[in-house]
Amino acid sequence: MCGIVGYIGKQQAAPLLIDGLRKLEYRGYDSAGVAILHDGLLQTRKRIGRIAHLAQLVHEQAAPGTLGISHTRWATHGGVTNENAHPHLDESGHLAVVHNGVIENYSSLRTQLQQQGHHFDSQTDTEVLAHLIGKAFDESKGEPTKELLMEAIRTALKQVVGTYGIAVIHTSLPNLLIGARRGSPLVLGVGKGENFLASDVSAIVNHTREVVYLKDFDIACLSPEGFEVSTVPGGESGYEIREVEFDSKAVEKGDYPHFMLKEIFEQPETIRDALRGRLSTEEATAKLGGLNMTNAELRNIERVVLTGCGTASHAAMVGEYLIEQLALLPTEVEFASEFRYRNLPLPKDALVFAISQSGETADTLAALRESQRKGHKTLGICNNVASTIARESDGGVYMHAGPEIGVAATKSFTSQCTVLTLIALLLGRIRHLSTTDGLRILEELQAIPDKVRKILSLDAQIQAIAKKYAHAQSMMFLGRQFNYPVALEGALKMKEISYIHASGHPSAELKHGIIALITPEVPSVFIAPEDTVFEKNISNIEEVKARMGPVIGIGTEGSHRLEELCDDSILIPHCPDFLSPLLTTIPLQLLAYHTAVALGCDVDKPRNLAKSVTVE
Repeated sequence: MCGIVGYIGKQQAAPLLIDGLRKLEYRGYDSAGVAILHDGLLQTRKRIGRIAHLAQLVHEQAAPGTLGISHTRWATHGGVTNENAHPHLDESGHLAVVHNGVIENYSSLRTQLQQQGHHFDSQTDTEVLAHLIGKAFDESKGEPTKELLMEAIRTALKQVVGTYGIAVIHTSLPNLLIGARRGSPLVLGVGKGENFLASDVSAIVNHTREVVYLKDFDIACLSPEGFEVSTVPGGESGYEIREVEFDSKAVEKGDYPHFMLKEIFEQPETIRDALRGRLSTEEATAKLGGLNMTNAELRNIERVVLTGCGTASHAAMVGEYLIEQLALLPTEVEFASEFRYRNLPLPKDALVFAISQSGETADTLAALRESQRKGHKTLGICNNVASTIARESDGGVYMHAGPEIGVAATKSFTSQCTVLTLIALLLGRIRHLSTTDGLRILEELQAIPDKVRKILSLDAQIQAIAKKYAHAQSMMFLGRQFNYPVALEGALKMKEISYIHASGHPSAELKHGIIALITPEVPSVFIAPEDTVFEKNISNIEEVKARMGPVIGIGTEGSHRLEELCDDSILIPHCPDFLSPLLTTIPLQLLAYHTAVALGCDVDKPRNLAKSVTVE
């Protein structure tokens, strides 16, 4: 959650900070602010609402200076007010802090500070951290130095319980910008005569492609001429300067009106990228060296556990069906948010996969650590090779989906499903799948990107259907087998961006209570490709139609029965049932998108949501 941008160099900081915040607005957009140091004074500008409101304020009340920090907020502690917007100052007013994360013991720390005479202007946990650092710095002896401020930050951070990614500046040290992290991502951008801090590389890729991904308990000290990285406990921290794999165009909308639509239309390429270099026709299997496990070790696995949150949990459910069907290996899905709070009985040779687009999802990271604590091999499936999950897992698979800016996940879902298909194929081939089966699966996988492209050509048709049902108060999404998770994902997309109440269900559960909701005002979306349960889905559709419920059918090309029965239908190319989620989810993404646009919703920045959930 939230976004941080910091700059130190020779350029005016304000334009760089505002530009960086715009790139991070998907991480939080309740309020935003900057603090810029100039002539020994801190200039703070804060404004509730979108970054555009802050930009207007900075235009009206100029803030010159070449050192500054900034923040876009997703509210946790305290309401959405100018007072609660970051940056926050210490008691002296000479130190400014921006912060991502949650300080869990802030209430007791705040009480202690108030008893010592400190006054607070906000309800946030971050202001407590600013006061702690300022207090430690003011109590230090001698002239203000880099070392004293670093030690003050260390002293303060050792008192807090929780997570943080912070940037700190002080009026007495005009050539110093300090950042530190624990559980909340922070990246250092390396420039020439200038350096950057940000919670995501997309904020700074316009200015540098060389970065250092800070690790938990790292503390970085930046000046215009260079930087140092040490640890919060004290001592050196090894770091690596890496080159960002994408350029600034990857985080721009281009000719698309929204990032979400751009990312939906990128899926033929992102699926192909997830497959690239991983298909072996010679061995009729998938090649996934990043798992760091031999075939013998994989063959000894007794159970697979897939864990994730939100869209990643729906991809995990698809993975459960895939692994059980192709590998005949018992598989279960656990919500990452519940994983560490359950006493989950697992055999010794269980393999756990933690699935997260960002690789920084707090609950998923906690599940990974809990799994490793219990002695289980734990692998990651993520989109950021430098993320915490990528670094801490015992191995894994990188999705290669490129940056996903739209808050509603689209291409990451299909990339995750693609990777899980490869894992299922690999596990199946070392067990019972024949070479012929393996080659057939490879052939079908390679055909998927072109089939997705064909579905995308139906965009205008889907837009018309979306406009027809845009004013529904509620919608139901139903599917069976591999497409039950797709129904859940379709309902999630509709809820997230159009704010229409939507629920996903197994089709067969319709008559076990859900049918009570059927009315002419409640459209039902049935995912009913021609698979082994097609006739069962048709029967369920008949039950809805008998009660005057409108039906949108997602079916297979040439499915005349579905077309005749449904009020509206969207037909997709044929594929094996285990690959159908890669196709059936595309119309649902477009349906949600066009519904939200028809209702005038802010598609890329839906209310109350942020892209990367880095707090519990």
